[in-house]
Amino acid sequence: MQKYKVEISDRAKNMLVVNVRLLAQKNPSAARNMKIRLLKTIRSLSTMPERNPFFSGEFFPPNKYHKMVDDNRYLLLYQIRDGKVYVDYIIDGRQDYSWLVR
Repeated sequence: MQKYKVEISDRAKNMLVVNVRLLAQKNPSAARNMKIRLLKTIRSLSTMPERNPFFSGEFFPPNKYHKMVDDNRYLLLYQIRDGKVYVDYIIDGRQDYSWLVR
């Protein structure tokens, strides 16, 4: 089974930090657990990243980004290129992300 190297873009890292900080204001323990879980989910993309369907949105080229939902709350958008997985977006599904799918 092929192993893929997983890279998290600066934009996705910033999105993760924002989500962790927001949750930490109310519950630091939950924020820590959420971060650990999300990073574990992201690392799981090193094997079989093709298992998730493509994301479709008006401003995205077809068949470019795969989507993965973590814990029915966080949407991860990533692409697979040259034996690597690039995580570009980490979005809290409870927030308005209509800017992404117009």
